[in-house]
Amino acid sequence: MKLRAARSVSVVLAVALSAGTVALAPAAQAAGPQHGHEATRAALRALVEQGGLPGAAATVRDGNGSWFGRSGYADTSTGRKRSAGEHFRGASITKTFIATVLLQLEAEGRLSLDDTVERWLPGLLRGNGHDGDEVTLRRLLNHTSGIPNYTDDPDLIHDAAGPGFPEHRYDTHTPEELVAIALRRPPQPGPENEPSYSNTNFIVAGMVIEKVTGRGYAQEITRRILRPLKLHGTSFPGTAPHMPEPHPVGYSRLHQDAPDAEIHDATEQNMTWLGAAGDVISTGGDLNRFQRALVKGRLLPPRQLNEMFEEVPAGPGIGYGLGVEFAQLSCGVKVMGKSGRTNGSLSAMVGTQDGEHQLTFNINGDWLPDSSLYIDVIEAEFCGKTPSRTDRTDRTDGMDGMDRTDRTPAMPHLR
Repeated sequence: MKLRAARSVSVVLAVALSAGTVALAPAAQAAGPQHGHEATRAALRALVEQGGLPGAAATVRDGNGSWFGRSGYADTSTGRKRSAGEHFRGASITKTFIATVLLQLEAEGRLSLDDTVERWLPGLLRGNGHDGDEVTLRRLLNHTSGIPNYTDDPDLIHDAAGPGFPEHRYDTHTPEELVAIALRRPPQPGPENEPSYSNTNFIVAGMVIEKVTGRGYAQEITRRILRPLKLHGTSFPGTAPHMPEPHPVGYSRLHQDAPDAEIHDATEQNMTWLGAAGDVISTGGDLNRFQRALVKGRLLPPRQLNEMFEEVPAGPGIGYGLGVEFAQLSCGVKVMGKSGRTNGSLSAMVGTQDGEHQLTFNINGDWLPDSSLYIDVIEAEFCGKTPSRTDRTDRTDGMDGMDRTDRTPAMPHLR
């Protein structure tokens, strides 16, 4: 499967798994691994060795405590290996943080998810068939708004994540600019409740947070989530291009499909081209802690947590919640979480809905010649197995016709 023009989207948990799903067993009865993570180690090795990627690292938290696994290098020029505690760009994993804050604001009575965008941002969604009175905050968060994805714009992507990246990596973009790019196209056709992944939804959601609170989304996430949970390795850098230490080198082919495409160091970049849709920097341990706290009800009251987990089907065995995605694995385990891709980084934050088992992993390269290798890491950790090469081929073929808005390959949506 070819990588589509760069979008920092998400690696949707779902797309990855859709072709090989089975009937979902109840969570308490679902088959799961009885492992010491051997299958996960093998899947990480396959990512590097078969996928031709520089390095991969995974952090797990389950009933046996925490585990870290790695393969390949953080820096291929020095031979430095991936390490626990490294910072990496989580891209669309940002969306789960944004949705959490909006749901907290609803719980406080400061807004309703059934409010329209027009109520909070008058005139923002106007022209070319768009009407802010027709789009609710809920529809932003579950991707049923119909607002086009601004990262589908060829000129933006050329500069932000394509061949123009070296020259434009430090460019600053405003939310208003990104929304205006999306509105050049009319609303996406299709049934009102049919999801269509769009980074624009979360750019607008971030603007709503600022309108309601008087503070930017990064400030609100920091005071509402990062500080209470002591997520010291997580940040939202805005225009600052540097990564906190330690971190791997982020290697990028600038989304060029040629096997011999030049590889660039994309570690430094101004992430305002993704902003509220994807600028988070974090660590595996932080993201596992965040997801566990979220699912266990430490961040949201039961009503809002149930709203987050209301699933809109997006294909066989996959679906969108509010800032999260769901996928059904081949062994009957259902997982939820978020994936993301940006220049030099592919990541996923995945867990069971009971909050007892989390996996976060990162690849410090943004190409994926066989997307099934990415899926295999999730299948290995939660099912205790690595699919055979035959299984991989079958599943990848079955995903070719599916829309991946993030455009990470198969599983990945890079938004």
